[in-house]
This record gives sequence, C-alpha cells and structure tokens, in this order.
Amino acid sequence: MMRVGFGVSALCKGLAGGGLDGIGHYTREMLARFNGHGSIEHGQPDPAIKLVPFAFGCPVPPGLTGDAGVQLGRYSVNAARSVLTGANFLGIDRLAKQVDLIHATDHYVPRCKSVPIVATLMDAIPLSHPQWLRSEWRAVKNMLWKRAANWADSVITISDYSKVELSRWAGIPLERITVIPLAVDDRWFHDVSQTEFERVRAQYALPNHFFVSVGTLQPRKNVETTIRAHRALTAAERQRTPLLIIGRAGWKCEAVMRLIEEESDSGVVRWLQHLPDADLLPVLKLATSLVFPSLGEGFGLPVLEAFAAQVPVITSNTTSLPEVTGDAAVSLDPMDVDAIARAMKRLSEDSAFAEGLKQRGVARARQFTWQKCADATLDVYRRVLAK
Repeated sequence: MMRVGFGVSALCKGLAGGGLDGIGHYTREMLARFNGHGSIEHGQPDPAIKLVPFAFGCPVPPGLTGDAGVQLGRYSVNAARSVLTGANFLGIDRLAKQVDLIHATDHYVPRCKSVPIVATLMDAIPLSHPQWLRSEWRAVKNMLWKRAANWADSVITISDYSKVELSRWAGIPLERITVIPLAVDDRWFHDVSQTEFERVRAQYALPNHFFVSVGTLQPRKNVETTIRAHRALTAAERQRTPLLIIGRAGWKCEAVMRLIEEESDSGVVRWLQHLPDADLLPVLKLATSLVFPSLGEGFGLPVLEAFAAQVPVITSNTTSLPEVTGDAAVSLDPMDVDAIARAMKRLSEDSAFAEGLKQRGVARARQFTWQKCADATLDVYRRVLAK
C-alpha cells in the first residue's frame, strides 16, 4: 500500500475561515479522489493508497481521511530554521515514519531528507512579480520560498507557462516538473432554476444585462483596466450593460477603489464585494460576459468556471490563459483598453457570436476533469517511488 503524507494547511485554514481559495479547492478535490469519496483509476477508488493529512500551524479536522492528522509547528519558523541549519523540519520525522512520500499540495514544502517530497506549486508569481504581493518581509519570504521549492524531489504545476516560470525564477530543473492542469467542479455545469435566478436578481438588484468581473481586488487581476474599458463605451451602452465587480478588497487596491467610488452615483459600475458560493453561479450565468484581463495567472480557473456556466469570456492572451481558453474566448492584450471595450460592445450586441463562444466554452471546460488531475498525480507518486 502506498502511504502518502498529504498537506492540508491551506484547506484547513480555509475551512476555519469560512471560505476556500483555489489551493484549498484543489486540495479538497484531490482528497476526495484519493480518499474514496470520488473516483480514480477508471472510476474505482484505489485501495492501494492511504493518506495521512498534515498541516502547519493549525489542527487537522477529524474526518478528512480515515487517519488522524499530524499537526506541525508554524511553517515560516520551520523553513527559516531549515534554511539556516539544513536540518529537517521539527516534528516532520514523526510524519515520515508513517508514510512513503510527502505531497505538499499548497506551497508549504517541508524539509525532510528521509522520504521523497512531491510539491504542487501553482506559479512563480511571488518571485517573478513581487510588486503584486504584500510587501512586508517580501525579500525574506521569497528567499525562503525559492529554497523550499528546491527541497522537492518532484514538482507538479498547472500549466506549461508555470513550468517555464518555475524553472526560470526558482531554478528548478525542467525535468523535475510535471504539468497537470486543474479542473472545474461539476457544480459549474449545473442548470439553475428560474426561482433561483429571480431570487438572486432581487437580492442583488441585478439589471437585465451586465458585464461581470470576478476576483480579489489586487494588481494582477487588472480590474482597473476593466473599469476603464467599460468607461470607453458610450453612456447609453454603459447604462444598458453595467459592470458588476465581485471580489473582496485585497492589497494595493486603492486605485481600483477610487474608480469604483467615482462611479457610485451613476450606478453603471457596482461592487458587490464577496458573494456566497451558492449565489455566484446564478449571478454569473445571468451575465452578458465575464471580463477577466488578468496580468498573470498560473492557470486561470475563473475562465474555466465561466465556460462551464456557459458565459462568454473576454480574457488575456498572455501567461497561462491561452492554454486554458483555446479558441473558446475573446483573447486580447490585457492592457488594451480599446480592444476590451470593443469586445464588450460586440458581446452585448451580437447574440450569434456570444452563443458560439458559449458552446465552444462548455466543450472546452469538459476537457478538464478532476479525475484526470488525480490520475496524473498518482502517476507522479509512482514515478517518484520507483526511483
């Protein structure tokens, strides 16, 4: 039986805080497949894998797997100690005695010389674009991140773009990196009842037609350019199809907040802030288009979710996004305000064009499944253990 120490730090913190980020969702989906709640290997749970969950700085909730979890100390303290001394993380030997390999799913890569380490690293953005992140202790954090990334015997990442970036910025040899794309949850394909549409339309005072921006308000999501593109439309076009922004306020979002405030009286740009998961799908499905001109993505899951929900997408032709979109989106320069505005105008007026994007989008989304992701991850485990 293959015994895997499975990192659940991001998942546990998300569950405790009331919401999962992309890494938390990824960890939960992998747990479901490996844990027998989902399926693996041609639709059957694999009885030959046993998971031992572990987390840094927070307890592991009972019931994540059939085994008790292992709680370790604060990750940052352990990482700094290992960088300075070369020693294993404190307490990691207790986990290593129970497993054949360790999978760090969430960038919390431990130092452990006694068993192989597999690490999932979504992107190299902390190293390649530190200006997009919180600046406190950024140089120190990046040094620790780079060193920790190289403790892994094998790295999983989510796009060819991220593979090249991780090699370039973290110095990880390309042959140690395997690309395994993410997937979209089945719920994004579900139909929504008329009752649900009417409920969310009333609850959020939704207009008949609107563009939507989804994502934390932070520099790399480029919401400022989305707002400026909407401003490039005529007054009548803006009134007919307002822009709704969904996402929590993040870091370095002052410029975006000022633009939103400037539009507060007109009502053509509205900030809905964070929406519960149950409301996001019906709101998204009512949108004329998702506008997502992100400046940097390791994958771009919001695009795939919109595809599954049969919503036309305007997005960037840079970083990893072309790998996700194929020919199913309007792809353009994320800083070209006029091009984004033209795409918004066309999608609001050309129903045949919009319908074609919807059909290509949902077909594209069905190519990305958590089953494929789990099967490919199991193959990585086997290759590592065979060495």
